[in-house]
Amino acid sequence: MKADLVLSGADVVTPGGVVRADIAVKNGKIVCLTAGEMTPAADERIDVGGKIVLPGGVDTHTHLREPGFTHKEDILSGTRTAAAGGYTTVSGMPNVEPVTTTVERYLDAIEMYKRSSLVDFNHNPSPTRLEEIPKLAAAGALGFKVYMITDKGVSYPHMPELGVHHQGKLFEIGEAVQKTGLPLMVHPNNQELIDTLSDRAIAAGDTSYQTVARLSASYDGIVFDSAISYLCRMQEVLGFHLHVLHVRSPRSVEVIRTAKRNKQKVSAEINPHMIFLCNDWDEIERLGPYALNLWNGPDTTEMLWEAIRDGSIDVIGSDHAPHLREEKEIGWTNMFVAANGTPKIQETLPLFLDQVHAGRLSLERLVEIFSSTPAKLFGLYPRKGAIQVGSDADLVVVDPQKKQVLRNEDMLSKCGWSSWDGREVTGATLHTLVRGTFVYRDGEVVGKPGHGEHAKPLHREIAAQMAEAS
Repeated sequence: MKADLVLSGADVVTPGGVVRADIAVKNGKIVCLTAGEMTPAADERIDVGGKIVLPGGVDTHTHLREPGFTHKEDILSGTRTAAAGGYTTVSGMPNVEPVTTTVERYLDAIEMYKRSSLVDFNHNPSPTRLEEIPKLAAAGALGFKVYMITDKGVSYPHMPELGVHHQGKLFEIGEAVQKTGLPLMVHPNNQELIDTLSDRAIAAGDTSYQTVARLSASYDGIVFDSAISYLCRMQEVLGFHLHVLHVRSPRSVEVIRTAKRNKQKVSAEINPHMIFLCNDWDEIERLGPYALNLWNGPDTTEMLWEAIRDGSIDVIGSDHAPHLREEKEIGWTNMFVAANGTPKIQETLPLFLDQVHAGRLSLERLVEIFSSTPAKLFGLYPRKGAIQVGSDADLVVVDPQKKQVLRNEDMLSKCGWSSWDGREVTGATLHTLVRGTFVYRDGEVVGKPGHGEHAKPLHREIAAQMAEAS
């Protein structure tokens, strides 16, 4: 057998551990992991000795802003940025225009990705229209996204049409999603309580970014924690797969741990800003609107790292959410009406590699939260999220010793800035391959629009193939 490509001499993170091996790729698949004379001949052979090869990142939480808000980002620019960040599969969110609440809109979005995406993709629709849920599942959605939040004073990015605050309505959504077997991703929030607290601040004439950030952590985090308590109790009685987003508070981590101990189907996501930004009040003071609009509260950093290490938190979701500078700047005086979100997909892997270098996180655990566990939770494993024979050759080559400074001018997102501008990290992405094809090579994006494929949950694909065969 002659391979298309061999990456030789790297330390490879496989499901069985880290091994020194050559990776042979043919027709977009990994065909063997060998060394020395056992490695097949190939059309191209690249020596990556001294480097580490990880399975490509699987990011189920991205905001690529298309359709409707392409002045901020679009699928092409967003997936170029993802490739530079070591991500090989991304899934968008429904807060686009029109919002993704029907199967027709979902399929329209998928066609946009097919034309433009450099990496493999999906899109998470909203389940607010109950009759659409089974049709969306049949069309290949990875999961559904619910927002228990709408914005104060603005209608974007948390649109009223997507907000679900009524517990009975949320219960009905849980019942319907349970029948599909797909995850229900939820942005937790106690909307009535945050409205009350926000109205008090506005009535007092205080719209500062400091006050808005403190609101989310006020009263010991009850705005966030009370929502998660209800979600976990609702999951317990309905049995659907609950995927909790934006985990950041001590009480919520304990609630999630309890659910896991009780063998509930509950998983949890952390975002890079929760562990590298919103836990640091000095950074919030310095960055203002460029640090989002929330604070985790005091003494949360080590608690969150422990939750990552012990599995209470299952995955990283970048929550890549770019806005232009002019949409953020108003937050210096009125944070309630500033655009909420920051770009993150290019910086996530370097930030976490830096923590591996510092000894805070093992390389194997990073691969779990970055690649393999999101692939497993959303039905893509072992095609995605693993370096093993038969898996897609979705690979990211990193230099664990390379120091770099994250800089605004190097960011590929349309917004052109980073909350971590000026931060030095150890660890850098060198190459990213999607199904054996370079999309990022030697620090340059080389992928072509339209290379990405629709990454559907495998059990759905198998069912469709069986139906077609019969």
